Amino acid sequence: MEKIALVTGSSRGIGRAVAAQLARSGWAVCVNYRVREDCARSLAEELRAEGCRVMTAQADVSQRVQVDAMVGRVEETFGSVSLLVNNAGVAGQALFQDITDELWHRYFSVNVDGAFHAIQAVLPPMLHAHEGCIVNISSIWGQRGASCEVTYSATKAALIGLTRSLAAELAPTHIRVNCVAPGVIRTDMLDTLPPEVLPQLAQETPWGRLGTPEDVARAVAFLASEQADFITGQVLTVDGGFIL
Repeated sequence: MEKIALVTGSSRGIGRAVAAQLARSGWAVCVNYRVREDCARSLAEELRAEGCRVMTAQADVSQRVQVDAMVGRVEETFGSVSLLVNNAGVAGQALFQDITDELWHRYFSVNVDGAFHAIQAVLPPMLHAHEGCIVNISSIWGQRGASCEVTYSATKAALIGLTRSLAAELAPTHIRVNCVAPGVIRTDMLDTLPPEVLPQLAQETPWGRLGTPEDVARAVAFLASEQADFITGQVLTVDGGFIL
């Protein structure tokens, strides 16, 4: 299979860094966005100026029809997806007793159903070729849990379970499934926190700083590379030692 990557939720933050890293490493990349077309197009223009093969595609990953249509456009433009990075996600804080049905189902529909939809959409050609790679973006909160982030943590723990189980199922067909669990990463998701919290989080990180989207992107690129050919069903934690 050709090196063709689909990165969901890649117009901003971690997904944007992942898409850029892969494109600069020789992958043809589809930058997926839900509403921020401006961000997706600016990234595509930047990468094309460097000689990279990039396309953009709008889709809400919680909607299977939209995901199927997006994958169809990728196949028409580049060919079958050989690397899927399930990055699209929503996050936020709330006391458990304040969580509404709407919030609970929205988080699961994007963070978990979105990965489910995307994997099922790209899997048939991978199964036919007996090769392919899937990387799910979880979180350290999916490994350890977090107060006031029950919904988010539950979805990210679900992705870890999906990763390990699907890796076992797909191993005979040489399709690798792994997971990256970022720690506290400097993206706009942190903008909702009080300013004084960020230095505290940096102090709590043994490495002495917050993570960057590029830290996560390099981990994803490694798991997608030939150097990781014997690695499947694993969770690679990128957190500067935060949950040691």
